Amino acid sequence: MAQRRMFSKDITTSDIFVDMPMSSQLLYFHLGMEADDEGFIGNAKMLSRAYGSNNDDLTLLKAKGFIIMFDSGVSVVKDWNLNNRIRKDRIKETIYRSEKSLLTVDSLGVYQIDNQMTTSCQPIDNQMSAQYRLGKVRLVEVSKDIVPQSETVSPYKTIIDYLNDKTDKKFRASADKTKRFIDARLKDGFTIDDFKKVIDNKCFEWMIPGK
Repeated sequence: MAQRRMFSKDITTSDIFVDMPMSSQLLYFHLGMEADDEGFIGNAKMLSRAYGSNNDDLTLLKAKGFIIMFDSGVSVVKDWNLNNRIRKDRIKETIYRSEKSLLTVDSLGVYQIDNQMTTSCQPIDNQMSAQYRLGKVRLVEVSKDIVPQSETVSPYKTIIDYLNDKTDKKFRASADKTKRFIDARLKDGFTIDDFKKVIDNKCFEWMIPGK
């Protein structure tokens, strides 16, 4: 098994990656370091706890299209072949062969699973950048988590109520400036869970002396 791991800057400097909470970004690097030579991880949940992350970070990596999670509990780094170029004579074949058999590899070397990509997000140009590909996955997969404004409970109230509960403040969800800020982030692809994660991280930072 190869002892070195690499990460493509096309992935780790993309907007969709850096917009994630720091804990999710760090978990991606840890999973990349712990994966076998073909990008598979058999104990991602345990590793997320061991490295101080949680299931929310793991779920976010899946939702944003950075990993694929199987019902068996095995996961695989989608962009493994973009990150790592291991010589064939040095690769130790994964033991997760049944999960591997469910995957295909596109022209860029990215793992795909049949039920993960919809027709609407198929690439027009096979040579497009990894950042654009990730963006397409993001738009398709996280849109279902965004609360429509036509719902009884608006996203503004859900987010601000959570903020007030965490900070013991009384911010108003009806403020125009607040609504504009939330709308801008929703258009960027943020979900309600993303807002909550940012609030949690900020609350933790505010508790640290000198922050």
